[in-house]
Amino acid sequence: MALAHELEREQGKPSLVDLGVQFCRDLRAKGDAAKGQPADKAFRDSLYEDT
Repeated sequence: MALAHELEREQGKPSLVDLGVQFCRDLRAKGDAAKGQPADKAFRDSLYEDT
């Protein structure tokens, strides 16, 4: 009975894929593409500059 209970409990949880997809959807909903900046070469190069 304990094993059956644990199996039911585990099957009721969302999969890691479902959690990841939901996370991405939530981020997209919070973001505003109009306010975003392009990730061009200058931006990527600035990430690796030593200051």
